[in-house]
Amino acid sequence: MQVSQFKRFLIGVPIPTSHDVHERLDKVRGLAIFASDPISSNAYATEAIMSILILLGSGALKMTLPLALGVAALVLIVVFSYIQTILHYPQGGGAYFVTKDNLGTLPSLVAAAALLTDYILTVAVSVSAGIRALTSAFPQLHEQRVTLAVVIILLITWANLRGIRESGTIFAVPTYAFVVGVLLVVGVGLVRYAGLLGAAPLTPTHHALAPTGAFSGFAHTWILLRAFAAGTTALTGIEAISDGVQAFKPPESKNAVQTMVAMAVVAMSLFIGISFLATRLQLMPAADESILSQLTRTVAGSGPLYYWVQLFTMLILVLAANTAYQDFPRLSAFLARDGFLPRWMQSRGDRLVFSTGIFVLAFLACAVVVIFDANEIHMLPLYALGVMTSFTLSQAGMVRLMGKVAKLPPGQEIRTSATTIRYESGWWWKRMVSAAGSMVTFVVLVVLVATKFVEGAWLIVLAIPLIIWLFIAIRRHYDEIARTLSTRDFSSSDMAEVADIVVVPIADVHRGTLLALQYAQRLSQHVYAVSVVTSEENKERLERRWRRFPEITGQVELVQLRYDFRDILTPLVDHIEQVVHRHPAKLVTIVVPEFVPTSTIAHLLHNQTANMLRFRLRAHPGVVVIDVPFHV
Repeated sequence: MQVSQFKRFLIGVPIPTSHDVHERLDKVRGLAIFASDPISSNAYATEAIMSILILLGSGALKMTLPLALGVAALVLIVVFSYIQTILHYPQGGGAYFVTKDNLGTLPSLVAAAALLTDYILTVAVSVSAGIRALTSAFPQLHEQRVTLAVVIILLITWANLRGIRESGTIFAVPTYAFVVGVLLVVGVGLVRYAGLLGAAPLTPTHHALAPTGAFSGFAHTWILLRAFAAGTTALTGIEAISDGVQAFKPPESKNAVQTMVAMAVVAMSLFIGISFLATRLQLMPAADESILSQLTRTVAGSGPLYYWVQLFTMLILVLAANTAYQDFPRLSAFLARDGFLPRWMQSRGDRLVFSTGIFVLAFLACAVVVIFDANEIHMLPLYALGVMTSFTLSQAGMVRLMGKVAKLPPGQEIRTSATTIRYESGWWWKRMVSAAGSMVTFVVLVVLVATKFVEGAWLIVLAIPLIIWLFIAIRRHYDEIARTLSTRDFSSSDMAEVADIVVVPIADVHRGTLLALQYAQRLSQHVYAVSVVTSEENKERLERRWRRFPEITGQVELVQLRYDFRDILTPLVDHIEQVVHRHPAKLVTIVVPEFVPTSTIAHLLHNQTANMLRFRLRAHPGVVVIDVPFHV
């Protein structure tokens, strides 16, 4: 099977660009792809709160529900802010574009760096949490968790390379099956807790646990803030829809907004339901079993519903990574278009997806999984930092945008680089909501940095400035290239003479070198064949074969370089540099004979010297390298 056939087998036939709209998502598939991350966070968000509250003793776990309600209120504020972002920036890009348009380039790069790290960690955390759900049900697989996580990442990568609509179809079933399963657990749990319909009542588990220390005053408040900050992992993925508006079918903004509202309703209903029951049943976080697993086992026993929830918890946690697979490549493409990432990251592959961004994301996520041993709890502090940074900046950008809206008289509009601003009634309360959300997420960010810094959050604190430096360095490089290629102060008389001198490196005289010599003589009358000879026998053999074809070699000067070492490239490159030095105003063309075998594997047996020569000449100004292929 040829490489092209294997590629078609893996990812399918190419999709024409004209079919782009047909490949976009409807709301059902859009919810499965973009909402799988916030919906799946219900598998660990309640547990994240309880894991902090337990420091105050088992009695403090009753605070789980109030804190969960506070998190849900924050979710509603953030969702509202991002709905405004979608309506004002329908091209997508979310926090990056709203920050760039309202706060400036540097804040937008901070938001972009935070989002990129967030998306990498989304994949790593989601897959690792999914593997934990699997090992909770099958503990014998615990030692293979890293291998399983990497395999799952590769499978998700493959699914996304096949296209947006196809991956949405694949991921819809696990998402909706998870929602149905957990809703059943919550519903049955509420019925049993309330003693309705004659159902057997639930019996709370009583496990008294003393506080780990004496916490009072500010220390007690600080623990509660930490627990609230931990619970904000329920916010992860909320921004995804605003980043990928253009992935929806027309009307894009309307479909994206409706999907975001549905996401918030579903995700928060599950979150509050789980938190309520976990509190009333006095469940406690454990190292070997998740809170959701404990809740399902307590409510429904170890029957079919338990394994249904565990199976689809694993699948949705794994497939929640798909949110990042939609937004990381898309945001990377926006950055590449603006010159802050390599240009090739804005190219789309055969299936109308940003293939290179998908590959980069898969590689980085696998690296994070290996480094953190597929332990999502250890990754969560890193995860939330990027989320809260982008939320804070995005909402601050919307505050600034509403300030511009307020200054416009009704009927007037202003076009910015990314949107059109016009007067809106109710701008003042929209601005207040975004301001409140920005302040709360900033407080959460400060708490996370302060409490999780030594636990690994320093990695993100260090990584974001480094990524911003990388953005700026890439942009500076592209600006320098643009200045160098500019024709503003350029005249055609400044051009160097092309192909005035041609050098043909040869090791022997055969059909390939004779073809290259013929080609070289069509470029210039000044053609030199250069060969490095390491023995008298090689020299005599080359001269004898050279004289056999006077009709081709008669007008070419043969230069033989005697060399007593094995590295034949060094004298050859030195000679070419001398030719360039003698003719500084001319372009020296190097014509390289090259074998082209019919077999892909056979390429490994040929042309390695030619490849190294091209590599070493690449950095030399004034040198043009031309390959003359000879098919064998």
